[in-house]
Amino acid sequence: MADPHGFLEVDKAEAVPRPVYERVNDWLDVYADSDPLKEDQNVSEQARRCMDCGIPFCHSGTAGCPLGNLIPEWNDLVRRGRWDVASDRLHATNNFPEFTGKICPAPCESACVLSISQATTGGSVTIKRIEKTIAEDAWREGYVRPQTSKTTSGKSVAVVGSGPAGLAAAQQLTRAGHAVTVFERDDRLGGLLRYGIPEYKLQKSDVDRRLAQMREEGTEFVTGCNVGVDLTVPELRERFDAVVLALGALKARDNTAVPGRGLRGVHLAMEHLVPANKECEGDGPTPISAHGKHVVIIGGGDTGADCLGTAHRQGAASVTQLDYNPELPEERDDDRSPWPTWPLILRSSSAHVEGGERKYQVAVQRFIGDEKGNVAAMVLAEVTVERDDDGRRTIVPIGDEFELPCELALFAIGFEGVEDMELLTDLELATNRRGALGCGSDWQTDAPGVFVCGDAHRGASLVVWAIAEGRAAARGVDEFLMGASDLPSPVHPAALPLSVR
Repeated sequence: MADPHGFLEVDKAEAVPRPVYERVNDWLDVYADSDPLKEDQNVSEQARRCMDCGIPFCHSGTAGCPLGNLIPEWNDLVRRGRWDVASDRLHATNNFPEFTGKICPAPCESACVLSISQATTGGSVTIKRIEKTIAEDAWREGYVRPQTSKTTSGKSVAVVGSGPAGLAAAQQLTRAGHAVTVFERDDRLGGLLRYGIPEYKLQKSDVDRRLAQMREEGTEFVTGCNVGVDLTVPELRERFDAVVLALGALKARDNTAVPGRGLRGVHLAMEHLVPANKECEGDGPTPISAHGKHVVIIGGGDTGADCLGTAHRQGAASVTQLDYNPELPEERDDDRSPWPTWPLILRSSSAHVEGGERKYQVAVQRFIGDEKGNVAAMVLAEVTVERDDDGRRTIVPIGDEFELPCELALFAIGFEGVEDMELLTDLELATNRRGALGCGSDWQTDAPGVFVCGDAHRGASLVVWAIAEGRAAARGVDEFLMGASDLPSPVHPAALPLSVR
């Protein structure tokens, strides 16, 4: 059993990031560790804090981990130095733990029993740090190997999209014995793992490492293919017995009504992040650089934080991040977000620690341009958010206007769902009011033999939810093709986190 006194004897300790002055001058991992053996020792001590509680909410899909990760099991294995078995238990539920170990916001830690009273217990177990260390140790020691199927089904599956949902579905179906081909319209594989998440948060060598494993297992990949155009729906139907749509939810929310939106230098967040990632891939300088500019990021979420860290590394003169919401408290409010739900608290990423300013309860009123048509400043106003009886929000100015220098403005205000595309038109699939694709309990859409998973189904969400849905949809496909399936299904299509119900 776990150490019942561990959380009393060991203080919580997160991984130590590299110094700010060092990391803002490169694109290396913020938490790059030069001494893996020492990190293993530190993490083994941290794993002692897991007390194997009676009901481990950490791996509950409604409040904790959507994948149902066997967190108490691999914590105890790490405590006892059984890193090889810990890797087996981790990979039993998660195809890509090095991804989630780096970029997941860790709802498991918020649902940890030790997080109920931080003053008493010292806070949650450092689950994310332990997960990342298990995954890195597994690669370093050779515990991660291709898992090839001993049988072949004679069935073929097309997976459209190579983000985390598509890759998870593809790997599960390949291991079940099906012939799987993943189609990606971009020039490289990985979806938002590749071009959306900055290099300093997730190194693309991690993605390439997993892709190499999948190729050895038998999954085939095709890049530069816009399914529905380059490969028509009749051709898709003729070649494959089933189709999985893992298209993402890349239709960016914009605010075209703001005066001056058309000025040069005003962009959507992804127009900044994608070429920055391509520059890290060796494709040449980005055309949208923050170097030497006053940058304003509109939106206080994770995408805005990614733009913030990217702007720091590009050498911005200043960076300001705007949020029309009030500043959140630093500790959980049990009335608004009781344990074990996701707490509504102020979160600071590594990018926020690196610099910049955050302004709350403000919204852009208009952009001001120079004589050449470039954005030079923006006018802001203090605002409040009002909601009607249906929950629709209205942002109402309440204070005086003021001006802020701005030579690069980035809208990071979320996504509205699946992009319009010929593939969906030809499959006769319509999006719902959330801009997502619906499905039945078997993950099958209204088009027979066509399944959906990830952000395309649930809207823009977390990588851990994408992997969970990819795994679950793979079981639905396997049952459709074979009549039964031994593949796990960690999440139901109707599942939503408690915090958003």
